[in-house]
Amino acid sequence: MSAILSPTPKLQFFDANGAPLSGGKLYTYAAGTTTPQVTYTDSTGATPNANPVIADSRGEMSVWMSSILYKFVLKTATDTTIWTVDNISVNASSAQSTPVIATQGQTAVTVPTYGVGGFLMVMRNGVVQNYNVDYTETNSTTITFVAPGLSVGDVIITRF
Repeated sequence: MSAILSPTPKLQFFDANGAPLSGGKLYTYAAGTTTPQVTYTDSTGATPNANPVIADSRGEMSVWMSSILYKFVLKTATDTTIWTVDNISVNASSAQSTPVIATQGQTAVTVPTYGVGGFLMVMRNGVVQNYNVDYTETNSTTITFVAPGLSVGDVIITRF
């Protein structure tokens, strides 16, 4: 039997200092536009989220999507843009990489080809990492963790 990591049940965001993005705002749009696009509070799709979706005190929010392309814009509680990511989709055929066990100070990790700027979830010891805070995309098969790098035995898994 083989096992795969469970999907992230809630999105969680952090500020530049690593603190939970309490009151942060996630605006959701139709891909390539500024036309608001609905997301939902749970898997039933019966109750739409407010737009923006507001993060709780832990920086968490429930965001369930339709099978269409989205653009996400994450902002602070004071409406300062943190990032914008376009063409986000729910992919029922997403894949998970084989776990990489890090060596002390390792920074670069080779991952399956996913396409720079495509959806990539990076987890370090089961915790979702933040793009441009914890790691960057070096190219379509390499991610680089920020200094001081990884610790010996860290487990890196990617989903794309």
